[in-house]
Amino acid sequence: MTDRRSLPLPWNDRAGHLSPLKTAVLAGLVLPAIWLLAQFAAGALGPRPVTELIHGTGDWAIRFLFLSLAVTPLRRIADWPKLILVRRMIGLAALFYALTHLCLYIIDQNFGLARVASEIALRIYLTIGFAALIGLSVLGATSTDAMIKKLGRNWTRLHRIIYAIGVLAALHFFMQTKADVYEATLMSGLFVLLMFFRILHWRGFDIGSPLVLGGAAILAGLATAGIEYAWYALATGVPPERVLAANLHFSYMVRPAWWVLATGLTAAAVPLLRPLAGEKRPKGGGRKPLRAAAG
Repeated sequence: MTDRRSLPLPWNDRAGHLSPLKTAVLAGLVLPAIWLLAQFAAGALGPRPVTELIHGTGDWAIRFLFLSLAVTPLRRIADWPKLILVRRMIGLAALFYALTHLCLYIIDQNFGLARVASEIALRIYLTIGFAALIGLSVLGATSTDAMIKKLGRNWTRLHRIIYAIGVLAALHFFMQTKADVYEATLMSGLFVLLMFFRILHWRGFDIGSPLVLGGAAILAGLATAGIEYAWYALATGVPPERVLAANLHFSYMVRPAWWVLATGLTAAAVPLLRPLAGEKRPKGGGRKPLRAAAG
């Protein structure tokens, strides 16, 4: 008979019991794929449906990549240890959407693998995206419990390349989006915010302090505005001063910098809400001496 422990179900916890958290997250990870397929079947993706699917799967790949990076900071900020159960699941979902993104591109090129390879080699934004996909594939292949045990501490060192992958993915998103980089800027700003949270933790700051988190939120918001300004200054013909000035006006739309600031301030409010739930936070919320994974 097959040992059931060798075939763990994605909605179960490590003890083999149904996990409401993992079940809800799994449903959320699958829904974008179902929605895209439904749109395709209904003929609602316009005259170039495969191209729209390429863009859609690529967008969700980077969203889930950054969401996986948000798990560890949120676990610390909210003091929610069980949240770590869904980090691998979200990371694998990012890999699935990224691989689907590549496969759809190959289909769009009529399965001309030589042409696809040539395009990846000659177009720098495709080269960057492919490098991110290779790195993500390596992390996915080494994410099993057996590989974690086999690699030991080297597993943690290897999985730190996720930060470089995040940078490559954000740059690929910018370069393939070209003119309208609203969401690319937003995703990059959120990535910066997550990295600020990590850096503060690594440097021994209290990641559960609203003041520390609020400071990170302000810096990330400013950095996001700077990223948007720099992109328009270097890569487009749009006057970057107009984009920077748009951050101070809300008549048209809220710029990404403000959304990043709001997200960071929301995270800063989480420690203030814990006492309302009757939770007492242990003293010394800074960096722990040992960590099980790079996270």
